[in-house]
Amino acid sequence: RLHLVTWNVGTASPPPDVTSLLQLNSLGPTMDMYVIGLQEVNSRITNFLSDLAFDDPWSIFFMTVLSPLGYIKLSSVRMQGLLLLVFVKHVHLPFIRDIHTHYTRTGLYGYWGNKGGVTVRMSLYGHTICFMNCHLPAHMENTEQRLDDFEKILEMQFEGENIPSTLDHDVLFWFGDLNFRIADYGIHFVRESINNKRYNLLWEKDQLNMAKKKEAFLQEFIEGPLQFKPTYKFDLYSDVYDTSEKKRKPAWTDRILWRVKNLCQHASKEGEFSEEEQTISVTLNNYISHMSYGISDHKPVTGTFGLELKPLLSDPLIILNPEGEWSAEHDVLISYSAVPEFPSSAWDWIGLFKVAFRHVNDYVTYAWVEDDEISSNKDSKQVYMSAAEIPDMGGEFLLCYYSNNLQSIVGISQPFQIQPNRTLIEKDLTQEENSWMQKPDNLESLDEF
Repeated sequence: RLHLVTWNVGTASPPPDVTSLLQLNSLGPTMDMYVIGLQEVNSRITNFLSDLAFDDPWSIFFMTVLSPLGYIKLSSVRMQGLLLLVFVKHVHLPFIRDIHTHYTRTGLYGYWGNKGGVTVRMSLYGHTICFMNCHLPAHMENTEQRLDDFEKILEMQFEGENIPSTLDHDVLFWFGDLNFRIADYGIHFVRESINNKRYNLLWEKDQLNMAKKKEAFLQEFIEGPLQFKPTYKFDLYSDVYDTSEKKRKPAWTDRILWRVKNLCQHASKEGEFSEEEQTISVTLNNYISHMSYGISDHKPVTGTFGLELKPLLSDPLIILNPEGEWSAEHDVLISYSAVPEFPSSAWDWIGLFKVAFRHVNDYVTYAWVEDDEISSNKDSKQVYMSAAEIPDMGGEFLLCYYSNNLQSIVGISQPFQIQPNRTLIEKDLTQEENSWMQKPDNLESLDEF
């Protein structure tokens, strides 16, 4: 289950609550992955420089919301105002590999990053998935420029060996502030159609729908029905369309589309390709806007998808476990085993993480798998962690094996308890007792009462 968000946030700060945006109160099964694409994140020079050194406020905000629920930030990519975040449940981490990011500038003839696309790709259970968050040129008359820019973004290549081009991924999601407008109809007709919820009257003049009928490279992209109000342009903190002097005509600028490679390849071979042969399928469960959010002149749009995968990868590369009882009173041991073909490296490490960790660098401590190895045989290896590195207060933790060659977590343990340091607790209790026994001078006067 994948929940995808696109939102032009208009340089605003995060809202106080995103429960409905992320459908956290949904009665159905929880999401396995969140993909969040933002446009117009505050990108003033001072903000941008600080965001390069630290996570930006939006990334921190979503990590704060999602990490207690068992999601980690798998990847992110930022280009000025464009931000793309991918969060995933712990259980899937060992089956996500070959994560790469890319960005393409198209603003000011490719020299300025206020427009363009940011992309994250990965192998998910052996299937290649690509997410592309775009901000295309604005204004009614720039349809051709929007299409040209999108073609340029599609042509970009990821760095690395054997990584498919964008259109060669099994599934490609394309979303963002695509800035397509409603042509021909006047503002009064558009607003009247919206007020009467007769959105279908506007579909045939939506510039993206029109382009999909003419442009071959767009025809393979699928979109759910636009059964929600156009998401642009609103007065701030309201559901009233633009009342400024410009009175912008409402439009479905914020969109989510997808493309399944197998369907494209076999569409012309009707009858030769059965559903049973298909190893991956995408189902749109809902496609909606969220009118309650008013921090920008755009309303966010979400798509909730079911991805049905026949796993090409079903076993983790690494299986690891803590050995015995863990506490900070003694050094501790980790045992792990790798599949025979695993490409190990001297730079691989095993991290100790709190259960609600935010991202791969959010470890409490770590051990190098080679430097800290204490025993090895054909079935398993043992690595030690120093007692000095183990948290004294204990709690619930898990272990993750990070592969330097694959640049990802390839093994994760079940959660386990670290016992509090009894020596430290006893010492604290003794100090507390001693402080009570030493009666302060200023309490003597209270005896009269």
